[in-house]
Amino acid sequence: MLDYSHNTWLVVASLAVALMAGFTGLYLTHGASRLDSQRRKFVVALAAVILGGGIWSMHFVAMLGLQLPILFYYDALITLMSALVAILMVGLALLLLHFRPRSVQTMIGSGVIVGLGIVAMHYVGMAGMQLCRPVYDIFDVVLSALASVILSVAAFWVAYGNRTQRNILLGTVCFGLAVFTMHFVATGLTDFVASDSLGGAGPALDNQVLAMGVTVSVFLICGAFLLTGITFIEPKPVTAPASGPVLEPAPMRAGVPYEREGQTLFAHPARIAAIRAEGHYTVLYMDAEKLFCPWSITDAETRLLPEGFLRAHRSYLVNPKHVSRFERHKDNGTCYFDGVDALSKVPVSRSRLTGIREALGV
Repeated sequence: MLDYSHNTWLVVASLAVALMAGFTGLYLTHGASRLDSQRRKFVVALAAVILGGGIWSMHFVAMLGLQLPILFYYDALITLMSALVAILMVGLALLLLHFRPRSVQTMIGSGVIVGLGIVAMHYVGMAGMQLCRPVYDIFDVVLSALASVILSVAAFWVAYGNRTQRNILLGTVCFGLAVFTMHFVATGLTDFVASDSLGGAGPALDNQVLAMGVTVSVFLICGAFLLTGITFIEPKPVTAPASGPVLEPAPMRAGVPYEREGQTLFAHPARIAAIRAEGHYTVLYMDAEKLFCPWSITDAETRLLPEGFLRAHRSYLVNPKHVSRFERHKDNGTCYFDGVDALSKVPVSRSRLTGIREALGV
């Protein structure tokens, strides 16, 4: 068995990398569920690369600080595989969080996936060591996995339970500690022995070459952290009038206009259950009546947003207060209006599903 120690500065640097990657990835996905499907996939993929790359970078920054009495190398192919494992596992967890209903089971499952991804990345990365072989048993792996999974579940539970800035910061700390703790618990339970074999699947990487690759990775993570962090601390814009008062949209006083027998009448927004687009105009559904409204669906959405109306479909606005039932389908849904004779149900498109569910509290 070989004696080993760690460079203190690189240990500290590894924790900093884990925290920066955790913050960047978790904050990058803030509000992603409100994006359309294609943009959401792009954001999730980018966050997965940052979080997974942060796990990998933290591991190898710490490994660069591992001081052994012998010279050792890494297998380049296995080292690359360890990075891809981390990115794919994190990507799977983020897909569940942003494309499935965000339930307790989803958040716990995502945390478990990431926790196991950290473990898999660590041991795959260790398997790439050449001229030096790590020695551990199943108990060591289970103990390391337990620490990783618990902290990862805590990270996603906190960061996604309530998407506030405070929760994202607390989730960042949990994520950083999950990666950091798992690595050093696993390393502390591992022994190292010298090996004569140098039969890896890919070319050998010495610490100097690996250090250059890790430096580039950490540089990219730092850059992403700075760009994301400046958005996080950016003050909310305050509109200061330069030469007069700022004009804001006038409040709606009369109600929603509709036409009947050549007259324009006004309905109180609270009485309207839903609004449907009809060309450049709209139809109001109120009790047992369908009423012609001169507003377009876009104009109605803008004016009625303060009243709680939400876009459920490109052709429909709904008032959540009138929804009596909600049914979730494979990738869309349906709102039912049992107390509205003029309208029985309204479709909910996939891109609007998250907002409607949040408004209904389901």
